[in-house]
Amino acid sequence: MHGLNLRALEIFRTVAIEGSVSRAAMKLNRVQSNISTRIKQLEQQLEKNLFLRHNRGLSLTPDGQLLLAYAERFLQLSMEASEALKVGKPRGVFRIGTMESTAAARLPEILSRYHELHPDVQIELETDTAGALMDRLLNYDIEIAFAAEPVSFDWVTTRPVFEERLILVAPQSFPPLENKSEISGKTVVAFEAGCAYRRYLEQWLLEAGIVPGSIMAVSSYLAILACVSAGAGYAVIPQSVLDVVSTKGQFQRYDLPDNISHIKTLLAWRSDYRSAKLDALIDLLPAS
Repeated sequence: MHGLNLRALEIFRTVAIEGSVSRAAMKLNRVQSNISTRIKQLEQQLEKNLFLRHNRGLSLTPDGQLLLAYAERFLQLSMEASEALKVGKPRGVFRIGTMESTAAARLPEILSRYHELHPDVQIELETDTAGALMDRLLNYDIEIAFAAEPVSFDWVTTRPVFEERLILVAPQSFPPLENKSEISGKTVVAFEAGCAYRRYLEQWLLEAGIVPGSIMAVSSYLAILACVSAGAGYAVIPQSVLDVVSTKGQFQRYDLPDNISHIKTLLAWRSDYRSAKLDALIDLLPAS
């Protein structure tokens, strides 16, 4: 079997993402018959059905899902190789993964400056938990990630860029927490499992002998703060996030022990990855 053609993989990936030949043809500025022919040729080459055809469009078969994962990696590596061999300004798509707190409080000014200096770079910023970001980095879904320490994988290179101070926030309706054991049994409001800050909170609760009640999992800091403000439970929030939202008078705030309250945010990338886009971003980040 001959090797897979990158152009054919790009067409396949576009059809998979768009879910139809017609939308993929519009996206790629090609006629539908050409797209259909290239998909059919790819299926014949692989001797596999890649799509399920139904009235609503196309969906991937298990073989198609496997090929899509490889196609993403091949296309990304092709782009990286092209960039590595070019001399000149950073350009192309830059897929950045980040925790929501970093996206909200740390990156806006940096990315604004980056765009001003490098307008040929198209930034795609995606937020997720620290654990999920490492999975996406491994799978080549993103090129770099901003994630809370620790990040210790052989295939990852890291660089500390920010330090966050975690604050315990509790509703005004709670009695003053002169002894933090008073929050035993009360609801924790946090991101889903995989959130680094939730992991640090759970570590502190265990060390302090505090028994949490139920856990209310939400998907944003605004939602967490709204739930705490309404009296649903307590949470840990980076001070940098509290600095950029209007929360005066809505919460009680308490410091946490130094060993879990001062957490470094790391810039992480695969050790086999280098690009002018990354080098240009590192130039704008705080010195490690």
